[in-house]
Amino acid sequence: MCETRILTQRGQSVISHCPECSMLNIWHQNLMLCFTPDQFISFHRFTQDMDFEDRCFPFPDGSERLVLCTPNRDINFVFTEAEWNDFNAGMLEAIYLIEVYRQLEVGS
Repeated sequence: MCETRILTQRGQSVISHCPECSMLNIWHQNLMLCFTPDQFISFHRFTQDMDFEDRCFPFPDGSERLVLCTPNRDINFVFTEAEWNDFNAGMLEAIYLIEVYRQLEVGS
């Protein structure tokens, strides 16, 4: 596992980045998603276009949650509205911070 720096933390979502290999990790409770920078930006664009109200379903605990399907139909992620908002805001913040770090490295 790389030595990463935390870019952002929003609610249950933490996004970290390894300056050496450039991989980005999204940690959300018991999930860890790993991306190259291009994959991360593509994933953010994909999730940013999803409206919570259009994709939420009632769950047995009485809450409504958005279901994010994966290529494996047996594995799906679920988010409350607050978690979904934190998840997307964190990714946008991480994209900005990666660019800031890039600029600082170029300037050194």
